[in-house]
Amino acid sequence: MKSAVIVFPGSNCDRDAATALERFTGARPDMVWHKEPGLPEGLDLVVVPGGFSYGDYLRCGAMAANSPIVPALKAHAGRGGYVLGICNGFQVLTETRLLPGALIRNASLNFVCRPQALCVESADSAFTSAYAGHSEISIPVAHHDGNYVADTVTLDRLEGEGRVLFRYLGNPNGSARDIAGIISENGRVLGMMPHPERAIGGHEGGADGGGLFESLLAAA
Repeated sequence: MKSAVIVFPGSNCDRDAATALERFTGARPDMVWHKEPGLPEGLDLVVVPGGFSYGDYLRCGAMAANSPIVPALKAHAGRGGYVLGICNGFQVLTETRLLPGALIRNASLNFVCRPQALCVESADSAFTSAYAGHSEISIPVAHHDGNYVADTVTLDRLEGEGRVLFRYLGNPNGSARDIAGIISENGRVLGMMPHPERAIGGHEGGADGGGLFESLLAAA
């Protein structure tokens, strides 16, 4: 699987994502600076990592969504390439409209950083095939603006189309319907607030994030 990680000013999980990808694919991903006009040829997966792109100025992910690399990211998704947006990356994907809804300030108004129990809602996706459906896993969260919101029509559509892949068990941020991760209509773009790259069986104290990378490797 050929992969790339987009790096913005303020990204702080880009190297974690690269480590996870190299561990599971055996190949180091391309690290693509956000001002590049295009992505490398032949990519299977592009990761938009966590962090604080542009210092979260204006609105989380809003400035990054207007970076020069974004048209190439959209073109990659439009061709059916896989895209994984983690935490700030999820915020970027909603700002680019590759995914619906928005991420706003946590309901508690506090930064949340802890291992978080999740339910894998479906194993029938390129991102979750290595898990058992409706299984419970633990993935770290670390965010201040992880409260997923959308209008009722959008939420009902996501539920009806099986596009909610991860749901919080013990909601840490007030997200509508406990949503922790959603996919695009074509099933190729995933945005999630929890950090699977921080749970791959190294020194982190958990390995439940590995299933996501195993799933992507099998799909690619």
